[in-house]
Amino acid sequence: MRTLARRRSRAFPWFILLALIVLLLSACGGNASSSSTGGSGSGDSSVTVHLGYFPNLTHAVALVGVARGTFQKALGSNVKLDTKTFNAGPAEIEALFAGDIDIGYVGPNPAINGYVKSKGAALRIIAGASSGGALFIVRPGANIHSAKDLNGKKLATPQLGGTQDVSLRHYLQQNGLKTTDKGGTVQIVPTDNANILTAFKQGSIDGAWVPEPWATRLIVEDKGQVFVDERTLWPNNAFTTTVVVASKKFLDQHPDLVEKFLQAHVETVQYINSNSDQAKTQVNTQLKALTGKPLATPVIDGAFKNLDITYDPLAQSLFKAADSAYELGFLGTSKPDLSGIFDLTILNKVLKAKNLSPVAGS
Repeated sequence: MRTLARRRSRAFPWFILLALIVLLLSACGGNASSSSTGGSGSGDSSVTVHLGYFPNLTHAVALVGVARGTFQKALGSNVKLDTKTFNAGPAEIEALFAGDIDIGYVGPNPAINGYVKSKGAALRIIAGASSGGALFIVRPGANIHSAKDLNGKKLATPQLGGTQDVSLRHYLQQNGLKTTDKGGTVQIVPTDNANILTAFKQGSIDGAWVPEPWATRLIVEDKGQVFVDERTLWPNNAFTTTVVVASKKFLDQHPDLVEKFLQAHVETVQYINSNSDQAKTQVNTQLKALTGKPLATPVIDGAFKNLDITYDPLAQSLFKAADSAYELGFLGTSKPDLSGIFDLTILNKVLKAKNLSPVAGS
């Protein structure tokens, strides 16, 4: 009996030790698994989609999509949608570079500049958003009746290197005129849209190449005259005014969220084209929230007539705009290769699911 008791006494501590080892290994395994899950960052609950756009009618898809909650609904309740607004494209592209924007509505020229500046690494164009909606408006007292009358005049665009800025400079170049920074006589003053309206009313500028609704505001509020409707300068009166870009990093990491966003984008385009009056109201509500003042009915009605809402990026017009920007010296000393700027794979997948025709990126 004593021998058996002594054996049990010696054996018992080993069982305790074994149990402790098992518990320790189990605890370590549990910690490793928890660390792996927590550090993956793959769950939608950890994702915020940062969306950028302008308070302009050319960005009506963004305004309506936000107003109706279409983007947020498509992304799901576990994904947060964070929105930021900008006055002009170059500032938005800089925000994309900084990681502050994942998806953005922006003019074609800033998108091109961003692609070239980053050597193709920063962004891709994933859809179109609008065509038209940009006009060259002149002040009645400026006596501008033909291109030659622009000699010695002071004009404005929303921002140097922006889409309207390139359009104006290209127009002047085509008509044998030079800007003062190139030794010529036409002065272009980059000015944000709200200040362009003020300067126009004060008579301190003679004209401005601006997007909607600012073009129509110049007409309605201060009797501005349409000197050039940019649509008349393009085949079939169609050219891309706004595209949708995505950060290449975000596109690679979250193609599922990009697809959900583009589903909402296409649905919003269809909604606007089928429900013009309701869309105008929603746009105006957003403009009031963003700028403090809604548009007068004649302004929003007139402005909507000057643009088309589309998910087609009208790729050929973008490449032509790039040629103009290069000729003006905005894209470096050698003509850039833009063959990879479009990634319309997901958009065309969405369109196919809706039995809609695909769009081209070349």
